[in-house]
Amino acid sequence: MNLLLAEVAQATQRLADAGVPSPRNDAEELAAFVHGVKRGELHTVKDADFDARYWEVTARREAREPLQHITGHAYFRYLELQVGPGVFVPRPETESVVGWAIDAVRAMDVVEPLIVDLCTGSGAIALALAQEVPRSRVHAVELSEDALQWTRKNVEGSRVDLRQGDALEAFPDLDGQVDLVISNPPYIPLTEWEYVAPEARDYDPELALFSGEDGLDLIRGIERTAHRLLRPGGVVVIEHADTQGGQVPWIFTEERGWADAADHPDLNNRPRFATARKAMP
Repeated sequence: MNLLLAEVAQATQRLADAGVPSPRNDAEELAAFVHGVKRGELHTVKDADFDARYWEVTARREAREPLQHITGHAYFRYLELQVGPGVFVPRPETESVVGWAIDAVRAMDVVEPLIVDLCTGSGAIALALAQEVPRSRVHAVELSEDALQWTRKNVEGSRVDLRQGDALEAFPDLDGQVDLVISNPPYIPLTEWEYVAPEARDYDPELALFSGEDGLDLIRGIERTAHRLLRPGGVVVIEHADTQGGQVPWIFTEERGWADAADHPDLNNRPRFATARKAMP
């Protein structure tokens, strides 16, 4: 075992003791980041090339600073995104939400599907859809100027139409035309603040996390926005907390012009997102 791998083993234990959820992964990612190699190449780093900055970044992660803030990037499906302070770090759970949306759009058999991403944050969802549904027309909106500094970097050179604004008032020019509305909005109840992981609570922007006493305030607003934007038969896909399974589909009722409202599990079989179809007139 070379020196770096021995240090990675020590770092893994330190991160585990600090409560980091994926200590081995993070210790290796940090080692690769500092030494400018891929994770699978750590064994090739010569002992003489060991960089003591590794212990600086390990200490930051030990203090529960997000791995993605330290390295400056996050992976999402087939994307590598720039992230940092001021923008919500995309989570693996959202990948299954996007996967469902991609399948739904492909099943529509629309030549150039029109897609809207509300509360886009880093742009992860919008960019994934633009990449994986090649002829799609993707529009995204974000309210926070701090987040937009990162979003603009990520969408540069892409087909995504990015705008700044309130998700509840966005894209009046697209009313009644959209095939799919998707969102990963804030959905944590204010009463749950103390139970949120430090990486999110202390580093992700509050605007991207909390939404009223039950966490559903913005989702209720997005329900009306989605109904305004979608064409009849168009679909809405919205992420929620695993503790809100069963609650969100009830927001998309037949009385409000929806059909086929349902909840769906993530890869860990926990309720993760709700979908509904705008009813035909």
